[in-house]
Amino acid sequence: MSDTTPKPQAEQPRVEPEIIPPGAAYDPARNRGFFNESLSERIYVTKIGPLGMIGLVLTIGVVFAVVLVLLLGAFLLWIPIVGLLIGAGLVAGILRPYLRRRG
Repeated sequence: MSDTTPKPQAEQPRVEPEIIPPGAAYDPARNRGFFNESLSERIYVTKIGPLGMIGLVLTIGVVFAVVLVLLLGAFLLWIPIVGLLIGAGLVAGILRPYLRRRG
């Protein structure tokens, strides 16, 4: 016996998106719905040029270097702390027979 449940039909969009080609005149009177021009912004997408690519690579490199320095700094901070804990454990182990109470 097949246990298939019917899939609900996809809801059709209420409004078709309007794609305005580049260079076309923008007519605000054509706006319909809840579009508020004072709250909207245009987004321009362009290719990154050679200088932009160099800047992007340098920015990523600087961020990587800062993260590496912070991680190494945190690691180097823990080395003396762990050394002190190990040293305290060794000293406590050596002094244990002398510090036992005789009962």
